[in-house]
Amino acid sequence: MNVRRNILFGFFSLLMILMSLSQANATELSPPQQAIETASAKLQQKMQDKTFIKNFSKVNQFVNEAILPSVDFEKISSLVLGKLWKSATPQERERFKHEFQTLLVRTYSRAFVEFKDWSIRYLPVEAGADTSKVVVKTEVLQPGLKPVAVDYRMLLADGSWKAYDIMIEGVSLVTNYRTTFTSEVEAKGSLAIVIDGLAKKNAEALAAKNS
Repeated sequence: MNVRRNILFGFFSLLMILMSLSQANATELSPPQQAIETASAKLQQKMQDKTFIKNFSKVNQFVNEAILPSVDFEKISSLVLGKLWKSATPQERERFKHEFQTLLVRTYSRAFVEFKDWSIRYLPVEAGADTSKVVVKTEVLQPGLKPVAVDYRMLLADGSWKAYDIMIEGVSLVTNYRTTFTSEVEAKGSLAIVIDGLAKKNAEALAAKNS
């Protein structure tokens, strides 16, 4: 996955990560749409603080604290690894989930300073037979640029809507990362080696950002 697409996924995924931080006011929207609207308002407010967005440690901490309540990382991790998840040991599953979360948090944190002056247009929600799942279709608007189609796959769990995939212009975050990690496991011979490599990259990147 190229760097630009990583940042795009990070930016739009971050809207979902922040969705539990405040109450939604857009009562004309459906509950999952309200979650996105609440998150976008919170994010835009944070982006006004220039001191905050220049401090990567603070940004990373803010995103990390927000991520666990609002994203189903167990489901995302299992979908990303696909067949590899079934054959992985419990320890490998936990290690991958932790390192993959760290990777996404780093990506989301970068997104704070990459995108400005955006707004969201909500498209009609199509209700399916399964009321616990929904795809929220939106368009992200930026001045002078074409709208970007962003669809959120959301799951209702324990009374809260949680994101488990994001699609940008039809391209799935889960599918992209699944391709990446499947190829790496095939090339390096084992999931454990790939997790070790991911852990090393995370540690090096965080150390560099905080130096």
